[in-house]
Amino acid sequence: MHLEGLIAAPFTAMKADRSINLDMIEKQAAFYAANGVAGVFVCGTTGEGLLLTVQERLDIADVWCQVALGTLKVIVHVGENSVDACCQMAARAQRAGAYAVGAMAPNFFRPATVEVLVDYCAEIAASAPKLPFYYYHMPSMTGVNFAMIDFLKKASGRIPNLAGIKYTYEDMMDYQLCRVFEDGRYDILFGRDEMLLCGLVLGTRGAVGSTYNFAAPLYCRLIDEFRKEHLDKARQYQLLSMQMIKILATIGCPFLSASKALMKYLGVDCGPVRLPLTDISAAQFDSMIARLEQIGLSDFCSRQPAPVQSDVKRYSPVSGVRP
Repeated sequence: MHLEGLIAAPFTAMKADRSINLDMIEKQAAFYAANGVAGVFVCGTTGEGLLLTVQERLDIADVWCQVALGTLKVIVHVGENSVDACCQMAARAQRAGAYAVGAMAPNFFRPATVEVLVDYCAEIAASAPKLPFYYYHMPSMTGVNFAMIDFLKKASGRIPNLAGIKYTYEDMMDYQLCRVFEDGRYDILFGRDEMLLCGLVLGTRGAVGSTYNFAAPLYCRLIDEFRKEHLDKARQYQLLSMQMIKILATIGCPFLSASKALMKYLGVDCGPVRLPLTDISAAQFDSMIARLEQIGLSDFCSRQPAPVQSDVKRYSPVSGVRP
């Protein structure tokens, strides 16, 4: 089954001391569901996954599966430099009731060939055989940049539960070759928010992105206008997305710091970032908000849902078993 709609890549909420804030996850889940998001890709790049301990990632995934069950599809990113850690997190995600798991390539000792990458992914996927497995292709971060059509050709007979690829790269030819491979057998999730319209033109059904955290209504409108064949309007919304992303990327602090600050501004306090990332300054924040207001982004930002009541806190995030 192919995923459809927006899949947010959640920020990992942290307290002032940079310890993880598990209590905020329920509020994040309600926020996303109320704004048209269909699922979450947990502990990936936006979630600062490689800055977290394995135990922290296990705890975060457990809680996401508890609070999002029935409202959001939860894909747990389990990529790590240690394949044993990847397998541990994948197995735990299956026990917790995740929808799927995904893994990026190791980024220190990198696979030398596509075959080695497939072997790496096969071992992880086998640790959660009941779950769909997505390879997370993001060469700008991992430095691993094989053609994904070659990956699919090698992996299709090697990984029984391979669902597809989270494709976060700009090679649209390779993306499309993957999308139509074996009559569209694999789910190729689009991973560049600022290029979503390009993906839609090629047939994208599902997209994973960081700005879907706080601007999902903008992208929902973009998708709606595209489906109505109102391309001029869809282009306007994509341009607004590009302008927003440019502002967040050029205010002088890391993109994740700016994004977390915007989430707090919208009422979902995800706290600071972890080193080596640095936090936004007060002056940078004021400049960011002023520039976002200038382009009219406030009309398209996600809104707070009605308060939710839940007994999620009675569940242990380290049990690994859903109640």
